[in-house]
Amino acid sequence: MNLIEYPDRDLLMLDLADRLASELADSLRRKESATLSVPGGTTPGPVFDVLSEQKLAWDRTFVVLNDERWVPEDSPRSNTRLLRERLLVSAASAAKLIPLYAPAEAPEGHLEALAEGLVPHLPISVLLLGMGTDMHTASLFPGADNLAAALDDDAPPLMAMRAEAAGEPRVTLTAPVLKGAISTHVLITGAEKREAVERAAKLKPIEAPIACVLGQATIHWAE
Repeated sequence: MNLIEYPDRDLLMLDLADRLASELADSLRRKESATLSVPGGTTPGPVFDVLSEQKLAWDRTFVVLNDERWVPEDSPRSNTRLLRERLLVSAASAAKLIPLYAPAEAPEGHLEALAEGLVPHLPISVLLLGMGTDMHTASLFPGADNLAAALDDDAPPLMAMRAEAAGEPRVTLTAPVLKGAISTHVLITGAEKREAVERAAKLKPIEAPIACVLGQATIHWAE
C-alpha cells in the first residue's frame, strides 16, 4: 500500500486532480479513448471542480461512477446528479457518461443492458475510489447480500447490492473491474479513515472490501 500524506485537504485535492489529469492525458495520447471512474459523495467534489477545468480531450473520455444508488437522477441522493453538477461541466462537459441507472423499480432486470454500455470501455484507465469507515468501497459493503459474488474473480462487471448501511439498492462495479484498472487512487480524509485503511491492509476483502485494491492503489490522505 502506497500512502501519500498531505499537510492539508486543499493541497490534497489540488495534487490529486493534477495527477488524475496527467494520467488521463497520458492514456489519451496512447489510445483512442480513456475511461475515468470516480466515486459519488461530497468528498471528491473539490477534485472534480479542478479536474473539470483541465484542457484534455474530454470528447474522447468516458466517465463512469464506481457505483450508483437506484434512484432517479433528480433525487438528491443520486451520484449521477452530483457528477453532472461538479465534474461534467466546463471543459469536461464534452465527456461521455456511462450510466449505471435505468428508470425501473429494481436494478436486477437492467444489469445486463447497463453492462453492455460499460464493457467496451474497459479496462478503466484511471480509477478514483473513496472508502467508508467500515472499509467499504464503491458499493462493496461488508455484510452486503452479494458481496462474496462481487469479489469473485469471475464476477460480472456490474452487480446489484443491498446492505443495511447502503440505504437504497445499489449498482456497483465489481472487484474484477476495480482490480483491472490501469491506475488506481483512493481518496480519504480524517484520522478515522486513516486508521481504517491501515486496518484493512491486514484483512481479507470479505471483511474489508477496500483490501481488494490496496496492493495496487495509491492512497491520498489528509487530516
